[in-house]
Amino acid sequence: LSWGWRIPFLVAGPLGVIGLYMRLKLEESPAFQQQLDEHEKSLAQESAGSEFKDILKKHWAALLICMGLVLLYNVTNYMVTGYLPTYQTETLGRSSSSADVLVLIGMVWIVILITFLGRLSDRIGRRPLYGWAAVAMIVLAIPAFLLIKAEGTWAPILGVLILSTLLACFAAPSAATLPALFPTAVRYAAMGIGFNFAVAAFGGTTPLVTAALVDITGDDLMPAYYLMLAGVIGLITVKFLPESAQVPLRGSQPMVGSNEERRELITTSKELYALAKDRPAADRG
Repeated sequence: LSWGWRIPFLVAGPLGVIGLYMRLKLEESPAFQQQLDEHEKSLAQESAGSEFKDILKKHWAALLICMGLVLLYNVTNYMVTGYLPTYQTETLGRSSSSADVLVLIGMVWIVILITFLGRLSDRIGRRPLYGWAAVAMIVLAIPAFLLIKAEGTWAPILGVLILSTLLACFAAPSAATLPALFPTAVRYAAMGIGFNFAVAAFGGTTPLVTAALVDITGDDLMPAYYLMLAGVIGLITVKFLPESAQVPLRGSQPMVGSNEERRELITTSKELYALAKDRPAADRG
């Protein structure tokens, strides 16, 4: 206790250096570099305020979708990682060590699952994974917390694993889904606005709001109801979410993985161009 808490910080130091090296050495994406070369002067003259207004005006729908997905992901994240230890110690009267071990089991389970769920979203799409996980959140939130409240060892572990599985379902596709909502010109700024506002307003406040609701109502299932509300909001958001799996980012050229795919793409593009050229001008586009 006197010195062991420093170990994670010492481990994180070299990781920070590696991250800084990668950030300085990695090149920009071809789509962004092309746009920067073509519009460098106009981009340099555009103020942050005008860019913010432009994002709100032209990309408000994508911003709302981004915020809805981030709300779904981060309410679950902060509930499991931030509030669950407090819930077990202060509401259920368990020891802090047992509460921490229970959450640690959930985190390890997420590490195991997340790669497989990311690959699954590549195959079946982001929308189905988000949608079914949101439905599962609505259905399983109360049973999960009833298991966490139960006496013994295995029932609480099962409850935490259920919530951790749902969290992994939201976390796995997020890094690929959120950037795809915005075109190259505004992707970084728009995603930064939507993500950070949603995390600050809804994710980070989850432990505080949930604890207050439990104190006010005396109902120790309030965290489950809160997760169900997040699931409903997430399900509504998924209805308007465009599918981005196997689709190039907006503003990027289609990517190919082999010479055969490259030849097929070139042939298809030429055929589409020829068809468009032969159509009347009023029907093009």
